[in-house]
Amino acid sequence: MVITKSRLILGATAVTLSTIAVTGLGIHSRGQALFKASPKELIDEVWQIVHRQYVDGTFNQVDWQAVRKEYLSKSYTNQEEAYKSIREMLQKLEDPYTRFMNPVEFKSMQVDTSGELTGIGITISQDEKTKQLVVIAPIEDTPAFKAGILAKDIILDIDGKSTTGMDTNQAVSLIRGEPGKPVKLTIQRNGQKKQFNITRARIEIHPVKYSEKQTPAGNLGYIRLNQFSANAGKEMKEAITKLEAKKVSGYILDLRGNPGGLLFSSVDIARMWLDRGIIVSTIDRQGEQEREIARGRALTTKPLVVLVDKGSASASEILSGALQDNKRAVIVGSQTFGKGLVQSVRPLEDGSGLAVTIAKYHTPSGKDINKHGIDPDVVIDLTDAQKENLWLRERDKLATLEDPQFAKAVEILGKKAAQNTTTTKNN
Repeated sequence: MVITKSRLILGATAVTLSTIAVTGLGIHSRGQALFKASPKELIDEVWQIVHRQYVDGTFNQVDWQAVRKEYLSKSYTNQEEAYKSIREMLQKLEDPYTRFMNPVEFKSMQVDTSGELTGIGITISQDEKTKQLVVIAPIEDTPAFKAGILAKDIILDIDGKSTTGMDTNQAVSLIRGEPGKPVKLTIQRNGQKKQFNITRARIEIHPVKYSEKQTPAGNLGYIRLNQFSANAGKEMKEAITKLEAKKVSGYILDLRGNPGGLLFSSVDIARMWLDRGIIVSTIDRQGEQEREIARGRALTTKPLVVLVDKGSASASEILSGALQDNKRAVIVGSQTFGKGLVQSVRPLEDGSGLAVTIAKYHTPSGKDINKHGIDPDVVIDLTDAQKENLWLRERDKLATLEDPQFAKAVEILGKKAAQNTTTTKNN
C-alpha cells in the first residue's frame, strides 16, 4: 500500500461538526460528476470499492458477496433510495469509520482543507460497542470549546432528537447550520446529563500556537498543536525555527485535545523532531506493511516533552508514539483516545463520497494502539473539574506552573538540563 497525501486520513478524526464532515482530509475532488450514475451503478460502485480495499478481508465476518446480491436485486426509483441502501449495506460491517456521504455532506467535508469552518467545532466518533456518539475533542477556542464540551462526552440528544441509532453523518446534518443560530445538545458525562445551548459560528483555525516560557528549567519553547490540518506542518516548522533563533533550551509540545487529521501531516511533523528511526507502520488486509521513516532532517535535537490526554487521538497518537518509541521525547499526561485506523476517501460518480477503512497503523515498536491508546511515560491525570477550570474558566493558567501537566514537563526538562550540565563538566 502506498501512503499518499491526497487520500489518507486517520480513523479517530471521525467527524467535525461544521460545514465539513470529516477532520483533515485533503483530497482531490472530481468537481462536478461527469455523469449521474444510476442508483444501482452507485450501489455497485460502493460495493466494489469496499470489496477491493477494506482492511479486513473477511469483511468483519460478513458475506460481502451476498450483500451485493441482496442490494442489487432491489428496485430503485431515485438516488435517495440508493443512499439509504448504501448506508444499510455499510452498517453491516459494524465499522463507524467506513461511511457514505451524500453530495452535500461530501462537499462540506472538503471545505476543511481551507482552514475555515462553520459550526460549533467538535470532533465526534461512534463508539464501536455501544454505538453512542462520543466527542473525541472540542477544537480549541470554538463555540463548543467555550461552552464546556469535553472529550469523551456522550451526545444523547440534538435539539431534542435522540441520537439512538443515529450515525455520525446524520448527527452532522442536525448540528451544523448557519452562523448565529443555536443548537441544543444533551450530553452525558460521568453518568450525569448536562444541557448545552451552543451558537454556531464561522471558525478560522490556525493549528499551531507557540511562545517562549521563562521557567525554573530555563527558557523553554512551548508549542500547542490543535489539529493536523494541511498547513500544520508549515506552521510547525515556522514555530520551531523561530524558537530555535531565541536559543530555547528545550521544548514542550502540547497535543492535549488534538483529535488528529491528515496522516501525511503527522509524518511531516515527526520528521521535524526525529533525525532517524521509524515513524509509523501501516498494515493493509494483505498484511503488507508500509513504513514511514525519519530522513535525517530534524530541526532540533533539544530535549522534548509531549503533553497528551484522552482527547489526543489518531494523528496525535502517531506523533507521540513515534517520539516515545524512538526515545526522542518523554510523554506526559493521560492515556490517549485509542484510534489506530486509516481511511481512504473516494469521490463517487454522482458527487457523493465514501470513506473506507483500508489499514491499521502500529507505532515503531509494533504496538497496535486501537481501542487502547498511548500510555504516557509519566501519568498526570486531571479531573473533569480541573480540566474545566484550566481550559475554560482560568485559561490564563494553562501552560503555566499552575497547570499540573505542564508543571511536570518543566520539572522533567529541568532535570535533563541538570544532567546535561553534569555531563559537560565531567567531560
